[in-house]
Amino acid sequence: MLSPKVENLILSVQKPGRYTGGELNSVIKDKDKVDIRYAFCFPDTYEIGMAHLGMKILYSLINAREDAWCERVFAPWVDMEEKMRENGIPLYALESGDPIGDFDVIGFTLQYELGYTNVLNMLSLAGIPVRSEDRTSLTPLVVAGGSCVCNGEPMADFIDVMLPGEGEEITNVFLDLFKQYKNEGKSKREFLEACSQIEGLYVPSMYDITYKDDGTVEKIEPLGSAPEKVKKSVVRDIDKMFYPEKFVVPFIDVVHDRTTAEIFRGCIRGCRFCQAGFLYRPIREKSATTVDEQCRKIYESSGYEEISLCSLSTSDYTKLDELLDKLLDWTIDEKINISLPSLRADNFSKELVEKLGRVRKSGLTFAAEAGTQRLRDVINKNVTEQEVLESARKAFKSGWTSVKLYFMIGLPTETDEDIAAIAELSQKVVDEYYKNEDRPKGRGVSVNISVASFVPKPFTPFQWERQDTMQELKRKQEYLESCIKTKKIAVGWNDTRISFLEGVLARGDRRLGKVIETAWKKGCTFDSWDDRFDFDKWLEAFEECGVDPAFYANRKREFNEVLPWDHMDYGIPKSFFRRENEKAFRNETTAHCREKCNACGANKLCGGECDAMRQSLVSQKRQS
Repeated sequence: MLSPKVENLILSVQKPGRYTGGELNSVIKDKDKVDIRYAFCFPDTYEIGMAHLGMKILYSLINAREDAWCERVFAPWVDMEEKMRENGIPLYALESGDPIGDFDVIGFTLQYELGYTNVLNMLSLAGIPVRSEDRTSLTPLVVAGGSCVCNGEPMADFIDVMLPGEGEEITNVFLDLFKQYKNEGKSKREFLEACSQIEGLYVPSMYDITYKDDGTVEKIEPLGSAPEKVKKSVVRDIDKMFYPEKFVVPFIDVVHDRTTAEIFRGCIRGCRFCQAGFLYRPIREKSATTVDEQCRKIYESSGYEEISLCSLSTSDYTKLDELLDKLLDWTIDEKINISLPSLRADNFSKELVEKLGRVRKSGLTFAAEAGTQRLRDVINKNVTEQEVLESARKAFKSGWTSVKLYFMIGLPTETDEDIAAIAELSQKVVDEYYKNEDRPKGRGVSVNISVASFVPKPFTPFQWERQDTMQELKRKQEYLESCIKTKKIAVGWNDTRISFLEGVLARGDRRLGKVIETAWKKGCTFDSWDDRFDFDKWLEAFEECGVDPAFYANRKREFNEVLPWDHMDYGIPKSFFRRENEKAFRNETTAHCREKCNACGANKLCGGECDAMRQSLVSQKRQS
């Protein structure tokens, strides 16, 4: 419940609905009857955080415990933060309105490197010391999960415990341990030492990092009884995994305002630039029955009018036709739209088009990634131009008039010919629309191309590669724009300065902690927002800290270099990534996981289990 002081304050800021709480399906408990109060913090605005599936899952999972109460916390926008600081109002949780400094655990999800300064800002706004070493008592304990903790080293100075991997099971293990140590009156140091012994928990302070004279990492040494390698947590059976029956329904419009249902984890494709495709292995599928039941329950409790089937490559879900049949049995009558993001151009079947055509038509998105076949082979995209055009043809014949294409620039071995081919392929998609004699009369086609700048990421075959400089990326953007000759094609790209900073933080080490803190003290927050990003302040922070950002972003690494994240074990060894890297520079592709198991090793995290591995064995037996 908000205090009268806060209620009066939010009337003077934009979008008061961000700060009120009280939404349908939010969880209210008696704080005197729980042992653990958990503040789940999303380091971005309410509109962004409320769309995040991981937050929805863990919010409900923690609240399913009788001994814990999880509340939501989002980064207040600039106007609200200013009012809070002026009036001495600390950062509070939406459900109770209580300051999060009073909570036991403060958990951040780190989904994007450009949110790091917001983490520090939220701690500061709560009156909590930002550095772990300055928080000497067990509570409040600051923890973090999310994809960025695969290399959480730039944030190591600020986070007490990180949870690499999947949180649905390790969260309860962590909370059980925390409750025990809190009730026994144990110290923070004793608790952290205990955490370091548990698979799926990483305690940065239990590791010592030394550096060579050339600035590279010399050694990562565990302290005490901490393991040399920290294994990520993995859920073996996602059919039986916890999933919410209710989503909190926001008062205001949010990004992706819809029901989201996860259909499988991992990706069979092995695109060499894609971090998520490797982080979330091994491949595990939910049954169509489970997904259908989860969609029904969320719809009945929330009333959302759109269901998004969530995965890294939705059309690779082997039970997609069965699932769509189940969903269409009831969603058509309820006038619910079904959204299928992340479609592959090489398996966009006629049957899928027909089923999608029975619901309201939203835009279709295909990720071609590169304009030429040579470069698609380099990145192991395994999609041909003909497959992209055939998918567009099927969509246009079924009534779609809008298609979005994803591409990247700055990829290893890229030439101007590859860039020009992006425009050429996009034009061919436009031409396919006008070849369709059944196209809607008086309706033009809209082909939107989104062009991201390549950022080398940990745990990918390209983790050793240099990132193009900002000047190189800018020149390539301008060249691509000059190659587009029609207004039917709209092109959008991200700020090269933001991509550069992302590249620095993605492969950074602990020395970047002082840079992040310095940038935050200079006023840097919401760095992923164009109207808030202040690159000059970041450059000042690098200079003041004596750190060269190009060392992290624009430098090619040797295969034998110790990488800052080498003590993290996400199931796939460096030898596999090196093999894939070498194949890339020979323009060689690797078959996807269902065609042939390529022995990435991730199945060992699930006791040898991997859905794609079993499917590839069946496929090979049939062929023999």
